[in-house]
Amino acid sequence: MRIGIVILPDQRWAESQRRWRLAEEWGFDHAWTYDHLGWRDLVDGPWFDSMTTLTAAATVTSRIKLGTLVASPNFRHPVAFARQITALDDVSGGRLLLGIGAGGIGFDATVLGGETLPPRQRVDRFTEFTELLDLVLRQDGTTWRGEWYASVDARSNPGCVQTPRVPFVVAANGPRSMRLVSRFGQGWVTTGTGGDDLESWWAGVAELTARLDRTLAETGRDPATLDRYLSLDAAPDFSLNSAQFFADQVGRAADLGFTDVVTHWPRASSWYAGDEDVLADVATRLLPELRG
Repeated sequence: MRIGIVILPDQRWAESQRRWRLAEEWGFDHAWTYDHLGWRDLVDGPWFDSMTTLTAAATVTSRIKLGTLVASPNFRHPVAFARQITALDDVSGGRLLLGIGAGGIGFDATVLGGETLPPRQRVDRFTEFTELLDLVLRQDGTTWRGEWYASVDARSNPGCVQTPRVPFVVAANGPRSMRLVSRFGQGWVTTGTGGDDLESWWAGVAELTARLDRTLAETGRDPATLDRYLSLDAAPDFSLNSAQFFADQVGRAADLGFTDVVTHWPRASSWYAGDEDVLADVATRLLPELRG
């Protein structure tokens, strides 16, 4: 089991860099940040750009994988985004994991003056976003036109450090998005389907893993070629409530076939409120055992 941590981009770098350094020193396999222009009740800030934050994180680390959880078509165009991805993969020495999703219905969906799309259209747009991003990152000179995006001789030279491109970790719960996982993903990430209590949330996660298994079988994708990521803190209870609770949640994820889990750096209040001492205990005492 590989274990990662999300560090929200809600601190100035002078403060935040300590967390990224510690994530590597403590032995986490990957560290992520959110890709939003503003998020929930933290929309009034402070809040910083994900790709700039990850670039800074790449300069103060050397081993840990770095990723977006998850990049959104709400405010990104595949051609321009591909240039940022290529640069970040280069700066990090090939450590970028690109989480991508369909885009939510919150602040990001309307801040640029557009309307919130219904689910079917969001998946339509996500499909085009993924297809074009894959092409631009893998080849130099892409001309393409769809309903949502277009490119004219889009260049990607020199390309990603990782070949044929950076790994896509595709967020998906529904059938159409899961087919995108099968076509383009090196990883699948899910937050589950909600639930009022912990057991119902885990039941939903189990249903999603079964759905993914069916999709992979239907499309002929070898399940062994796909990593599976679970965001533990989408559950009703924060995974770092205690060290023992975290260990239990990691165990349940492993039982369902997940290869990777992700927790969040505890914050003083609001989302992911918790105690950094619990995180330090997990990292220094339990992490080697849980990873092994």
